[in-house]
This record gives sequence, C-alpha cells and structure tokens, in this order.
Amino acid sequence: MSASPQTRHTNKLLTRAFYSRSPETVARALLGKLLIRDLHGERLTGRITEVEAYLGLTDPASHAYRGLTPNNFPLFGPPGHTHVYFIYGMYYCLNAAAHLPGEAGGVLIRAITPIDGIETMAHLRRVSLNARPKLLTGGPGRLCQALDITRKNSNDLDLTSPNSPIQIADDGTHPTDIQITPRIGLSKAADRPLRFLTSETTKTRSPKAHIKTPVKK
Repeated sequence: MSASPQTRHTNKLLTRAFYSRSPETVARALLGKLLIRDLHGERLTGRITEVEAYLGLTDPASHAYRGLTPNNFPLFGPPGHTHVYFIYGMYYCLNAAAHLPGEAGGVLIRAITPIDGIETMAHLRRVSLNARPKLLTGGPGRLCQALDITRKNSNDLDLTSPNSPIQIADDGTHPTDIQITPRIGLSKAADRPLRFLTSETTKTRSPKAHIKTPVKK
C-alpha cells in the first residue's frame, strides 16, 4: 500500500541522539512526529498528538522507579528502543526509551492522528468505519490495538533502525499549540506536569466510536 503525500517524502528517521535526552525533553519533541508501523508489508502511519514523560528512578509513577527488572529492561537500555507493557489484562501500551547516559526513563505514546492504513486500523480495533477515522487511536491501548502492537511482537525494538517494523520519523511538522498538564490515570506523582498534547488530541476521542471486544493476542 502506498503512503499518502503527507508521509511519502522528506521523512527523517529519528536518531539515537534524539532519544538520548531527558524524558521530558523527548516527550515534548515527539509531538508532531510520525509513528510508522510496517505490518505485513502495509504501512500504518499516524501523527503523534499526545505523550507522557516518565523520569525513571526519580519518578514513583515510572516502571523504572524500583530498578531494573526482566519486564522494564528497555527503559534502562539504549535510548530509542520500545518498551511495551500490558495493563488491565486487556491492553498494551507503547513507550520509547528516552534518557541521559547512565539513567533510565521513557515516553508513553498516548495518541496519534491516523494518516495511512486507516481501514486496517479500523479492522484491528473492531471499530466501524462509519465512525470518523481519526477516532481510532485515542488512548495508548487503542493505539496499540490499531497498529497490532503487543509485547510479544514489539518489545525492545530499535526505533532508530531503518529495518525496524516500528519507527518514528520527522517530516518537518512542528506543532505550536502544545498544552502541558499533569499525567492522567495515576495514583503516584499524579500532579507532575509531564503530559504533553496538541489540539489534534481531541479529534482522537469520541463517544461515537463503537468499540467491540478487543482482539485477544
């Protein structure tokens, strides 16, 4: 499937250096970037509109807070690797490891605006195409469903590799309407202003999207 004009040219794959900064800095910089998923030869693409930063060993809400474990090791490894975890016995969440040398941390990708592969996203989400396509990927669990991202198939991937099935690229878009709020759905460190979003985020959420039982992996 060919890419749309929005994603066909002038895309630059984000480098290791991009992710080798504080999670807060990387989170803000990820807004407007393209999240690209190669799924069995089809390109699924969306523009990142909402993220949250998790600061590692100094952040009680971070999966890295209690130190290195078999489940959170990507957050301590090379910046720019994926960290995928499972919540509520139902949903996966996608993070990008982001931290300074010798530290740990990451950025949770909470929402994208779909661009390429919308029909496939709707099929994976079991959402009717009668709903607006941009409503498919509001929230980290929905995003992973729409892109078929699971811990088994997507954990510890190198986002900076041109051969990776998941990449993040820069097409020159720089949002100017960035909002900063506390992170949501947390019981610890919930007051820290580490959630970053653009006005496009509101277009990915709607009660009109009729969601069926998630596909089991």
